[in-house]
Amino acid sequence: MNKKEIKPKVEFKDYNQNQLALIPPSWSELIPDNHKVRIFNKYIDMMDIDILLKKYKGGGRPSYHPKMMLKILLYAYSEKIYSSRKIEKALRENINFMWLAGENRPNFRTINRFRRSILGGLIEEVFVELNTLLIAEGYINLRDYFLDGTKIEANANKYSFIWRKNTERYKALIAKKLKEIYQSIEDENDDEDDHYQDNNLEELGENSDITSDDLRKSLDKLEDRRKKKPKDKNLKKAVKTIKKDLLPRQEKYEAQEKNLNGRNSCSKTDKDATFMRMKEDHFKNSQLKPSYNVQVGTENQFIVGYSIHQHPTDSVLLKPHFNKLEEMYGILPNNTSTDSGYGSEENFNYLEKKGITAYVKYAYYHKEKTKKFKSNQYHIENLKYNAKKDYYICPGKKKLFYKETVEYTTQNGYNTYRRIYECESCKWCRHRKKCHRSKNNRQIQVNPELVRYKKKARELLDSELGEQYRKKRPIEVEAVFGLLKQNLKFRRFNLRELPGVTVEFGLLAMAHNLHKVMASLFKYFAQIAFNFGNIRKIWVNIRLNESIEQNLIIL
Repeated sequence: MNKKEIKPKVEFKDYNQNQLALIPPSWSELIPDNHKVRIFNKYIDMMDIDILLKKYKGGGRPSYHPKMMLKILLYAYSEKIYSSRKIEKALRENINFMWLAGENRPNFRTINRFRRSILGGLIEEVFVELNTLLIAEGYINLRDYFLDGTKIEANANKYSFIWRKNTERYKALIAKKLKEIYQSIEDENDDEDDHYQDNNLEELGENSDITSDDLRKSLDKLEDRRKKKPKDKNLKKAVKTIKKDLLPRQEKYEAQEKNLNGRNSCSKTDKDATFMRMKEDHFKNSQLKPSYNVQVGTENQFIVGYSIHQHPTDSVLLKPHFNKLEEMYGILPNNTSTDSGYGSEENFNYLEKKGITAYVKYAYYHKEKTKKFKSNQYHIENLKYNAKKDYYICPGKKKLFYKETVEYTTQNGYNTYRRIYECESCKWCRHRKKCHRSKNNRQIQVNPELVRYKKKARELLDSELGEQYRKKRPIEVEAVFGLLKQNLKFRRFNLRELPGVTVEFGLLAMAHNLHKVMASLFKYFAQIAFNFGNIRKIWVNIRLNESIEQNLIIL
């Protein structure tokens, strides 16, 4: 008879959802001592937020404390939560948010109102206040500054574009249509021939743009004439066309020009956004998207300064960025390092005047070190120059003499000069096809100031310290862009227009810096543990060696 197999009794831990606790647990007990949320809580408690308190008028119902609101916003941004509704949800469900908020539960409207209205215009001062604490603790020292720019998509429809060229063309069509209307009113033109004598009406000045005010004046005059001639069909049609068609369109295009504010494009859904070509689109469909150009300066991978711009080109943004940095901190860094996109004469001149050592690359810095560039005898950089008599010598042994000086003005209003040199004769030269493609003699443009700045920059970049800066720059600012876009998934703004975008990136930068503090602390303690482990190994080896020696003595 087979014995029956006896199965062990299955037991489970007590599971009772209605179990009551004599003393309810504190949220703080459920959060580890080394958790990131405690770092955020500590540093924001240390901050001076008097500038935020001044925004509160008082009276009515009590407001949520600005420190609490700032804590939950910064922690939310560090956790990739950017929507005010999702932050409200986290305040009901997430223990870390509940502890930070002290179990307060502001709704999404209150969160968004604080983000836009209270922090609006003050986010940069709050950002500097946090960085002041980091400077005091040695994380930042404002000595080295690594600058670069990145484009972040705006919260706007990518098909809602307004182009400046189209606006100007449509306005010109309105002016043309208006002239045709006046020409169709033959009897009016006949009455005024003696007064105007083949000139346009004042409203249609040949050398001035027509405005909506000009159209209104024209409309008033035509309506006065219509009262005198109520049966004139041409007058009636002209008045109707201007009133119902031309005037509304003119006002629309003037509003568009106001939103453009000198730019080539803007978005209808976010008037401050400019259409820029994003890097990730180069290999796809090369689509322009409404975006902002964010200039970021870092030190030890902490964001020290940032500025939001509507211009897609980095080279013209160095000067306004450093002006804003000086306004924020009152001082400028000792050294700066950038890529070749900033290597213009204007930028070199600005940094030199400000006393900043510029480890800034320029165009052709890497290319001029290649064998192909050095062997290209036709390139301007490789032409021989006679400084005493001021002329260049081409590969055909011909001289390029000074011809004239041309002045250029940059978008920032900086005046630069270029000296034009022309070859004495390229006729029958065997090098002509390789040297240039012009039908006339070859001309070259030389910027003496830029040549001087490039020589100075080359010496700095090729030095031992310059090589360190060049190696460190990608690790600094490029790594920060990777953390923001890849780790935090921040590739598109949620708020619209410059004030909202500035607030949002300021919160993101502060959240990044606090996250970096936590990472630095973990790295510090990990290094201590590693060193302690090495010390322990050394001690064990010493004891082991002592025991070996003692055994040898006994033997």
